[in-house]
Amino acid sequence: MAGCRRLSGSCLREVLGEAQGVLFDCDGVLWTGERAVPGAPELLERLGRNGKAAFFVSNNSRRSVAELERRFCRLGFRGVRGEQVFSSALCTALYLRRRLAGGEGEAADGASGDSSPGPVFVLGGEGLRGELRDAGLHLTSGAEEEEEEEEEGGGGGGEEPPRPPLTDREGLPVRAVVVGYDDQFTFAKLSEACAYLRDPQCLLVATDPDPWHPLSNGQRTPGTGSLTAAVETASGRKAVVIGKPNTYMFECIVERFGVDPSRMLMVGDRLETDILFGKNCGLDTVLTLTGVSNLEEAQAYMASDSPAAKDLVPHYYVDSIADLIPGLDD
Repeated sequence: MAGCRRLSGSCLREVLGEAQGVLFDCDGVLWTGERAVPGAPELLERLGRNGKAAFFVSNNSRRSVAELERRFCRLGFRGVRGEQVFSSALCTALYLRRRLAGGEGEAADGASGDSSPGPVFVLGGEGLRGELRDAGLHLTSGAEEEEEEEEEGGGGGGEEPPRPPLTDREGLPVRAVVVGYDDQFTFAKLSEACAYLRDPQCLLVATDPDPWHPLSNGQRTPGTGSLTAAVETASGRKAVVIGKPNTYMFECIVERFGVDPSRMLMVGDRLETDILFGKNCGLDTVLTLTGVSNLEEAQAYMASDSPAAKDLVPHYYVDSIADLIPGLDD
């Protein structure tokens, strides 16, 4: 049972010595805003020199893997490669490629064949859209964008006949509605998503369940989970959620790299996503106190009689991931 013990000294050396590698959340763990957590770049370099794998699992669907790779570089993390990064946007694209192209047996790192999945309607930003396109998925522009194009184009050439509500502009049935972080979310988008979801064959997929995100000024902004709840309520459908605490992101890592779950650590700052994700994947977990959750919350969950609450208790905690450095050889 997880005991929420401070990870230090001989215990730290033993835990890291036996580990094959470490999974890290990003926001609040490796960096806060545009500043790397002190010691975080050194820790990743030290892990590499000690032959430990490092992977990065982020529920943030706003950025593509390429953007995240550039951010690592910009914040002073040397040698991080895109193949180590598993974002909710990337994993959503991998999931949909398999489901829509009929490739359940495909490896997570490449598409097979020439199948062209039907269109996908996206509530989300360009980072998510880019990952979906890179996976070979066709995105429908949506009614709002079509109206904007018509207004900009002046409407020359006569009016296009209205299309059925369950199809895209080319008359193809929309195969999936994807909900990610969308700061341009509107009632019109919600209505269009619900129209497509009237088709029981149309999938509803959410990148992550995060209800909100912290801002640098101490305020919060609604997250993907809030938008997903609106779509679920309005459509009467239940979304498949890809990101943490669900296990699909780790399944992609295991398939691509063949890691042993019993020898991997999960390090995160959010009990309800990162720590529960680690528990669901069978990993030892480490809470770092540089982000969302605090030690008092973890201790309250540990004191609870609820089995669900105890699932949110980490095995260990550290003040910062820099506290892991003494457990590794120079």
